[in-house]
This record gives sequence, structure tokens and C-alpha cells, in this order.
Amino acid sequence: MKARVKPSVPRRESALARRNRAERIAARLQEAYPDATCELNFENPWQLLVATILSAQSTDKMVNQVTPALFEQFPDPPSLAQAPQRKIESLIRKTGFYSQKAKAIRECAKRVWKKFAGRVPQTMEELTSLQGVGRKTASVVLGTAFGEQAVFVDTHVKRLSYRLGLTRAEDPDRIEEDIKQLLAPKQWTAFCHRLIHHGRRVCFARNPQCENCPLSAICPQIGV
Repeated sequence: MKARVKPSVPRRESALARRNRAERIAARLQEAYPDATCELNFENPWQLLVATILSAQSTDKMVNQVTPALFEQFPDPPSLAQAPQRKIESLIRKTGFYSQKAKAIRECAKRVWKKFAGRVPQTMEELTSLQGVGRKTASVVLGTAFGEQAVFVDTHVKRLSYRLGLTRAEDPDRIEEDIKQLLAPKQWTAFCHRLIHHGRRVCFARNPQCENCPLSAICPQIGV
């Protein structure tokens, strides 16, 4: 077993040094996960929006198990908006909190159908006006389905950003702003996907695999 690499990060780091280190982190993650992208299966923005809502308090793997049957029966906003609540619940039960989620995606479908003519809106303000859609979900859709640069703060991005010393914040909105200050906009979406990949494969919440981590030498390992 490899010995844990001691990080070479100063306790007090200037803003410029932090930005430079963030760039190095982004470069190493790109090398480690060049093809990292969203692990939710989807064919269009609407499917991604629904899948991301369902992923709350669940896993992408579980969501991917239930969405094929859901989208086969209710492929678009009008059909889902008019679907019986209990039928939706039965299809998404495995994702947990199925009653609240069924209500959320049904109400979301109604608004997309009636307010936006069945098209998923492409602005943060309009997306967050939908039932069950916060900044994280909206950012995932903007960055992944529409190719806009966005920072989305899920549990992995939150944990790794703190552990890497890129933020001291606990609030997702503050973390989002901190990351935006450290990296160029063209890096935002890919950086978040790569952080998520890294969090699922190496930098676990418990027992992170620091000895196998490409970031060990530039990670302060805060809280580890």
C-alpha cells in the first residue's frame, strides 16, 4: 500500500496562489477524466430536467433504472402533465421520496407545457420558476443539455471544493461563486463533471483514497 502523499500547500494561501492551484487541479482532473460528463441517461433537455429532479436524495444509477419506463409511457411535458399521480409514483418509487417527486415533475411538466409551449426554458430565472428546480438542477440542464457554462454544486462538488481548499463556504450559492472566481467560464461545466467523477471514484466522503489520488500533492486535505 502506498504511503499517503503529504500535500505541499501552504496554510495561508494568497488569492493568486489559490487561482493558480485551481488551474492545476482542473488540468489534473482533465488528464484523469478527459471524457467525464453527466452520468444520467437522457436524449433531450426535457429528459435531463426530469432525471435531475429525480436524482435528489438518490443515485444516478437508480434514476437510470426508472427513467426508461417513465419516458416510454410519458415522453413529453403534455403527457406527463396529464398522467395520474399514482401512476407516476409507481414508476419512480425506487428513487425515494416518490410522492413529492411525482408531484414536482408533474407540476413542472404542466408549466413547461403551458407557459413555455412544451420547450424547456434556457435561462436560470425561467428554469428556477419550475416546480422542483433549484439552481443546481437548472445549472446541470444549462451546462449539460444546452452547452452553456455553469457551475452546479451537488454533494460531491461541495465536499471536494472544501477538501481541496477552493472554498470555505457551506452554502451552495457561495461555493458556486467561489469556483467561478477561480476558473475561467469555459472550464466551469467540465470542471464540475470531473469533480463529481473524482468524488465517486477516489475522493469518497469516508476513507478517501488519497494514496491513489492525482491531486494529493496539491490538495490540503481539509477535514481528512
